[in-house]
Amino acid sequence: MKKTLMAMIVLSSMTAVSAQAATVLGFKVGGDFWNADASGTFAEKGQAQQEFGYDSSSRYSLWLNLEHPIPFLPNLKIRENHLEEDGSLSADSMSFSGLTFNGDTNANIDLGNTDFIGYYELLDNDILSLDVGAAYKKFDGSFRVYQASKSTTIELTKGVFMGYANAELGVPGTGLFAYADVLAGIDESSVYDYQVGLGWQFDGVALDTRIHAGYRNFKFDVDDFDGVTANMKFDGVFAGVELVF
Repeated sequence: MKKTLMAMIVLSSMTAVSAQAATVLGFKVGGDFWNADASGTFAEKGQAQQEFGYDSSSRYSLWLNLEHPIPFLPNLKIRENHLEEDGSLSADSMSFSGLTFNGDTNANIDLGNTDFIGYYELLDNDILSLDVGAAYKKFDGSFRVYQASKSTTIELTKGVFMGYANAELGVPGTGLFAYADVLAGIDESSVYDYQVGLGWQFDGVALDTRIHAGYRNFKFDVDDFDGVTANMKFDGVFAGVELVF
């Protein structure tokens, strides 16, 4: 994750090197804060899924878009998604990764992931824009179950191939727009990540600024994903900003 964020910073800094480069390459850098509720169940493969109690907390996403004029070569978006939550389970019993837990048990669920998205601009005008492509959502988190005297963890290293679409409807002359952004699992059809929202663009000389807010829903419903079976959901409102070079 740190390497990807460093790459985002380096690439975004390139926009300040040459004004001429902006006529060839376009960059977008942004971030969201997301107040998401966590819910759902999980277990080691072959075990009964357990439902922990979770608290709402803030998540965040950071992204970089690279858009270019090269025909047939897709544009690129890289987005880091922070999705970590602590939960508790009282007066129950569960087995996880070779250990048995009785009584009060805690869990740390980290579904942090990186989206690598390649897309084409099918439409791009003041009223309607449409991007379509494909993505790979690479997970780098874990499921950890623990008590005071013992702890065990299953790491997540796999990814999910997904279809991608982004549609935006604008009101000419106002800067106002509505949009929807969707990732839908292909090899894991019950994994999806979508958001809908409203925004406002402020045009500038060197760059444009876009602010937005809306609702986001991430679903992770899998069977034997790195040895874990889960049906987790993170959803809630978000707000963010994007700089367009």
